[in-house]
Amino acid sequence: MLAATFAALVTFRCPGARHQRGLPGPRGAAAGSGHHPCVSTVPGAGERQACTRGEPATLRPPPASPPATRDSCQSSSGAAAERGANDCGAGEGREDACTGCARPGQAPPRRAPPRPAARGALAPHRAAEIVPLRTSSRVCHNAAAAVQDGGGGASTGPQAAQESPRMYTKEEVRSHNSPETRVWVTLGSEVFDVTEFVDLHPGGASKLILAAGGPLEPFWSLYAFHNQPHIRELLAEYKIGELNPEDEVSPPTLEASDPYADDPVRHPALRINSQRPFNAEPPPELLTENYITPNPIFFTRNHLPVPSVDPDTYRLHVVGAPGGQSLSLSLDDLYKFPKHEITVTLQCAGNRRSEMSKVKEVKGLEWRTGAISTARWAGARLCDVLAQAGHRVRETEAHVCFEGLDSDPTGTAYGASIPLARAMDPEAEVLLAYEMNGQPLPRDHGFPVRVVVPGVVGARNVKWLAKVSVESEESHSHWQRRDYKGFSPSVDWDTVDFDLAPSIQELPVQSAITQPRDGATVESGEVTIKGYAWSGGGRAVIRVDVSIDGGLTWQEAELEGEEQRPRKAWAWRIWQLKAQVPAEQKELNIVCKAVDDSYNVQPDTVAPIWNLRGVLSNAWHRVHVRVVP
Repeated sequence: MLAATFAALVTFRCPGARHQRGLPGPRGAAAGSGHHPCVSTVPGAGERQACTRGEPATLRPPPASPPATRDSCQSSSGAAAERGANDCGAGEGREDACTGCARPGQAPPRRAPPRPAARGALAPHRAAEIVPLRTSSRVCHNAAAAVQDGGGGASTGPQAAQESPRMYTKEEVRSHNSPETRVWVTLGSEVFDVTEFVDLHPGGASKLILAAGGPLEPFWSLYAFHNQPHIRELLAEYKIGELNPEDEVSPPTLEASDPYADDPVRHPALRINSQRPFNAEPPPELLTENYITPNPIFFTRNHLPVPSVDPDTYRLHVVGAPGGQSLSLSLDDLYKFPKHEITVTLQCAGNRRSEMSKVKEVKGLEWRTGAISTARWAGARLCDVLAQAGHRVRETEAHVCFEGLDSDPTGTAYGASIPLARAMDPEAEVLLAYEMNGQPLPRDHGFPVRVVVPGVVGARNVKWLAKVSVESEESHSHWQRRDYKGFSPSVDWDTVDFDLAPSIQELPVQSAITQPRDGATVESGEVTIKGYAWSGGGRAVIRVDVSIDGGLTWQEAELEGEEQRPRKAWAWRIWQLKAQVPAEQKELNIVCKAVDDSYNVQPDTVAPIWNLRGVLSNAWHRVHVRVVP
């Protein structure tokens, strides 16, 4: 009875069937065809396609053929006899053991609407439909499980409706994190195998892969348009089970003395360069998705554990000028200063350090192209606060020194400084920021108050600000005096003298390609190339040149984003180029370089700007991709 039910009554969903409903199908399947390129015939079971990709597919009964028997299923597969739930051979590594589609040109039959079922349970099905819990090469196994009991006998009606969904642990889900291992994701307590949808994802396969092996919620919070009924309906087609409620994994027990025990939870899309202290960057395909970087994926550069600060008791100490008055400012006190808002790009001095590592070893985190992000910041102008403490512009050299609340085990706090002239210049727009993209600063980004110094290296934008003072010398902090400085390629760790080099303040002109990714495959015809460009000191980016032949010929990219004010171009420009790829081209060597309004341009290679700390890496960015017809 199992074989008869299976051969004549089972309908699986397949990408071809999605064509019939106006939804995208797999490449190579014509819209409305309802079938895949390869079709094989199974006696007693109608036409079916060998499921070479492990895709869910549709098995339909042959017109006017007698009900199949268990013997007919055995005769079609030989060694499949007496396999019970594995009649079709699924679960034994046979990708072609799944079912297939109707014969070419044959429209699929309408499915009877299923009766309502509890969330997460197997829906009870009428005689024309059984929906599998799985969409991988083990589809047959699970479909059969839906119509048989544990001993191989058939189970129909209300009993089938009461079967529990298959349960998975989070560890099992995490192990399915690539097309090779299959792509599983979760939403709430439900588990989905979306492997066959990866290439169909309208936003691109690479973005969906970011969620592989984990929850969709963090990504849907970035792209809220996903949370719509028709998208949830499409996702439901890929459901394979639910998370085991007993698999609530407790966080690892950390000793109370662990300084990183209270670090905040981070977005799973971030590419982690170090866990303690936490340093991470967004993947390139998300970096330029928006002009303003969403807070959860803004690159994170921490030197020490993230402090936990009570906003009600927080005080910012501002040392007064001689004859002036020192200030102890609460958040409410800062709110009383005129609120100023600006869009500013922050970039780590080590952005793109990984490219220098390919020339010669350097010391530092292996940042790729993502140690840069842009936000809309709001807060009090530093010049207003300093003026209230009695400070004025001086004729002699002076520096504004900042100390954070983050400190090492010895109590040494992170510190940095900028010239007083910049801090006191209203046109420099230096902020004591308490908002980021319209929200209070996230903990990783300096809650409750941080310094934002437009056009200056990220290292001077001190987070969790505790103290501001004006000194005759720059900060004595290690990160000001013994780090974040550039040197000749000839200088090594045996000969370096940090006192001989000035501290990095303004950064050089920079650009990078974010799409396509290095090593990607693109189709011939037209290729879309995207990236970002920025220059320090408020210098505007006036042009981005792009080459697809390694620099032999160039095309000018289209610049997007906010218009940049002269000498106050604090934020990046997103750029894009649609380039034609010759049909005979087998590969592309894509290169980009930016030019700012002082006509500074990026150097063509890394070797001449190599330095032992791997900072100031701004050579032409290069991406190599393969071309397929």
